[in-house]
Amino acid sequence: MTELADLEARARAAGRPAGEEGLVVCENLVRVYRTDEVEVQALQGLDLVVTEGECVALVGASGSGKSTLLSILSGLDLPTAGRARVAGHDLLAMGRRERLGYRRSTVGFVWQQTGRNLLPYLTALENVALPMTYARVPRRARRERAAELLDVLGVAYCRDRRPGELSGGEQQRVAVAVATANAPRVLLADEPTGELDTAGGEEVFAALRRANEQLGATVVVVTHDPLVSGQVRRTVRIRDGRTATETLREQDGTGEEFTVLDRAGRLQLPGEYVERYGLRGRVRLTAERDHVGVWPDAPADDADPPGTSG
Repeated sequence: MTELADLEARARAAGRPAGEEGLVVCENLVRVYRTDEVEVQALQGLDLVVTEGECVALVGASGSGKSTLLSILSGLDLPTAGRARVAGHDLLAMGRRERLGYRRSTVGFVWQQTGRNLLPYLTALENVALPMTYARVPRRARRERAAELLDVLGVAYCRDRRPGELSGGEQQRVAVAVATANAPRVLLADEPTGELDTAGGEEVFAALRRANEQLGATVVVVTHDPLVSGQVRRTVRIRDGRTATETLREQDGTGEEFTVLDRAGRLQLPGEYVERYGLRGRVRLTAERDHVGVWPDAPADDADPPGTSG
């Protein structure tokens, strides 16, 4: 099997057919925030494809662009340039009414801060039923589906409790039920375990897995938690506003990390390689028989010449 065929096979195994468009498609996505004196480039040409049915973790340092990406995919923010489509919706072209309908039915969202997900004066059952009122679901059907979702996500016993009577982990699991109330195609979660202890975080991620496997939602979760990112089939690392690497895991948990080559032919070399080989500013590329060589722009006596193994 050739290296390209092997990569395509791995992509298919991870649920992301190579060369095919997915449920979530971002191409050369740019988001620039401007004030009178400062310009911040949160996204700098990011590419991402997520196919239907995947559960994907987005990781990266603070400020790398993860939460900005989720805000765009949720319809809460607009990109400055590029292309972003979710379930057939062009996020750059949607009008106000379409954007509102998109947030109500196509995507669900779980915030990191537990207090942002639930109304404090409603019970868990009432919180879950609330989004269905906007979709004009009949009252009896709302209560039945809300009870079913709480049961699937392991918090049926919380149905008559208000958020102040729930633990942080219980609140986040109820929040997952709220986010999936209208059967969204995509469930987005921004650090949903960030305020929880290990046990609570495991319970919330188990709820996200159930939303993916039993409720049919495609899940994209931003996380710093290695226990979360280590349990998904595909982890995408974002660095400096671009997708830098992807880790694809097998059923047994073993995985391999790949550097992402975007549509413009750009890639980000791992920092350890940059430091180890003294790569700065300009570098030289050489076409070898079975690989591409990357060489520091240094005098010949400071580095091996192109075409030799170093």
